[in-house]
Amino acid sequence: MKNIVCLFVAGLCFFLAGCATPVALVPVGPNPYGLETTAAEGNLVVLSRLHGCTEGNNPTWYQHSDYNIYNLQGKLVKHVANAVGRYEQAPLGVALTPGNYIVRSRANDYLRVEVPVIIERGRTTRVHLDCDWKYPAGTQMRELVSLPDGNPVGWRARI
Repeated sequence: MKNIVCLFVAGLCFFLAGCATPVALVPVGPNPYGLETTAAEGNLVVLSRLHGCTEGNNPTWYQHSDYNIYNLQGKLVKHVANAVGRYEQAPLGVALTPGNYIVRSRANDYLRVEVPVIIERGRTTRVHLDCDWKYPAGTQMRELVSLPDGNPVGWRARI
């Protein structure tokens, strides 16, 4: 009995540790075919896992879950309440100084993921963690960053 409990606890620790590890091996960057502006900052849009919201007897509506942005030293840069309005499903765009960041968020089929992102001046980096991204036909998989289950989350950054 003691061995079974030890094995269960060890397995649970292994499972939980696996949920917190980074899932994207290379950074996500802006769409290489996307528009560029003259803005000094770049933008980040994270389509995190959708969750249902309720209020009184009103119908349930869905919003993208909140997420955190960290610098490469692990310091919190910004907590993002990921909705443009109270009843809106659209994710909130965040202006950031160009550079490298880590996004910690919820994703479909994952408890929590860490995705490295690169923000470029005048460009938008989009991270698709809701498993609903329809990338352009003819896109080569080597141009994308994917979760271990094969779902693409964004464009591979040009490093």
